[in-house]
Amino acid sequence: MGFLLGSSRPRHAAIAGELVSRSWIVGLLVVLPTTLCAYEPGEREATDPDVVVYGATPAGFCAAIAAAREGASVILLEPTSHVGGVATGGLSFSDSNQTVRSTMMGLFDEWHTRIEKDYASRGVELPYKVSVKDHAQWTYEPHVAARVTGRMLDEAKVQVLCQQSLRSVTREGTRITTLVTSEGTFTAKVFIDATYEGDLLAAAGVRWTIGRESRSEFDESLAGKRYPKKKMGIDGFDAGGEVLPLITTTDAGPEEAGDDKVMVYSFRLCLTSNPEKRVPFPEPADYDPARFEVMRRYAKSEGARLGWDLYPLPGGKFDGNNSIGGQFSLGLVGGGNGWSEADEAGRAAIWEAHRQYTLELYRFLTTDSAVPEGTRGKYAALGLCKDEFPDSEHFSPALYVRQGRRMRGTYVLSQKDILENPEKDDAIVVSSFPIDSHDCQRVALKGGGVINEGTIFPVRMQGRRHGYPYHVPYRAILPKSGECENLLVPVALSSTHVVICSIRVEPTWMILGQSAGIAAALAAEENVAVQDLPYPKLRKRLLAQGQVLDLPDLPHGPPAGEKEGTADPMPPNKEGDRAAMGAVLSGKW
Repeated sequence: MGFLLGSSRPRHAAIAGELVSRSWIVGLLVVLPTTLCAYEPGEREATDPDVVVYGATPAGFCAAIAAAREGASVILLEPTSHVGGVATGGLSFSDSNQTVRSTMMGLFDEWHTRIEKDYASRGVELPYKVSVKDHAQWTYEPHVAARVTGRMLDEAKVQVLCQQSLRSVTREGTRITTLVTSEGTFTAKVFIDATYEGDLLAAAGVRWTIGRESRSEFDESLAGKRYPKKKMGIDGFDAGGEVLPLITTTDAGPEEAGDDKVMVYSFRLCLTSNPEKRVPFPEPADYDPARFEVMRRYAKSEGARLGWDLYPLPGGKFDGNNSIGGQFSLGLVGGGNGWSEADEAGRAAIWEAHRQYTLELYRFLTTDSAVPEGTRGKYAALGLCKDEFPDSEHFSPALYVRQGRRMRGTYVLSQKDILENPEKDDAIVVSSFPIDSHDCQRVALKGGGVINEGTIFPVRMQGRRHGYPYHVPYRAILPKSGECENLLVPVALSSTHVVICSIRVEPTWMILGQSAGIAAALAAEENVAVQDLPYPKLRKRLLAQGQVLDLPDLPHGPPAGEKEGTADPMPPNKEGDRAAMGAVLSGKW
């Protein structure tokens, strides 16, 4: 079965016509650079495990550990040589500071506690305590996160096999029987798709979608096209009337309508200005200043802000992130379209396009005369870290795939499940990260100006750092029983674009992965379809592994002792509050 099975919407045939194909990937023949896996592809003991997890993302390694702790034999398969996804690949500023931390427990809390202990064992005191469930910024270095992750997998006796690209899936009726990779064939009682892209569910013939729903499809006020950012008063066309590079379209489509666009992908850069730890950025393959003409025009406008967010990390480092409030930043707008549906060569080209954009952006910010001198100096002082990612020129091996496919499963979570009906009777996680989306399109307006489209500024509880707490039900990670009965999908789960904009952060995905791992182990032990697993039995095991499943009882206003604007690097929330567009904010909080 191929990757394109089960779609419910027209797919991308190519990325032609957008920036990526026009400027960065033409003629490239590349492979993804990766960090070396600690496990050789041939190392394998069990040939018929209870559970196979495909995708060593944070959700994937948590799923594998959780299933193993329930007594299941587990193989964790990773298509690259990098284990841990973006959580060990550069995203070192935990998004949990924008959640109700008292609900973010289980393996997520254990992972952070062990990171804290790793630092303490070396005499390094972090500026936060994991045991204190406030909104302090939890940060760490990528290599420390990787070390802790490896230890936890080893202790759980999870077999980790890297460089296992999915080739095909065979089924008997509604059961997956074998998963074939580039390196071998695997059987299991239960399978978990923990990829960002939903690769296994697609190969298994489970129905899926990608992009954004219309406002009418699920009656969501935040769906469709979004224009919260100011129009830039610059011309988006060159002298010949052609659209400038870095602009994706002249027509974003009807405002109420959905489409197949995804929010920007980018790299989370691990940076330092310490000369003893700093290594220069690699040179871009082919830097053409003309590709940044639209940014150059913007730089000359009043109030222009260039660059990216920088979050301080231990060891004198920074996590460089795409700025959700910026007009131009690390995110390659339009560049992620087609990623999930692409084959290995297609993804390699898209990956390299993002890498080249990042390197060229750095060159532009540090050398172009249109960039203010202070900004040029700020970024020129930064380099990559010599003690991070040595096998990929110290550049992150993990592209930040903020969203991919989404299953159309037993239950589809929509905006109402967050803002109106948050309580579910089969809860497997309490999610509370704000609904937020980065840009999806950049539009050159024929009447003049350029505007970014697709951003949803964070929708938070009034006076608080976090979003509206709500349950993610077990039903949301289940395919329909008539499609597949031994597959669980904790990452590309069944939801709308609006909901994935809240679920999409690693803390939530880690807990969802843990829940899926426990469910998989129980279903394998009971020899039942995942849809037939009794929830009371699952709930008992979730609680036994330290999860919190009850919605928090929150008083109005910020927590005692915390002042507005002191603990969150995100922009002010007024835009996000307005973005709710009159949604009825009722329910149990």
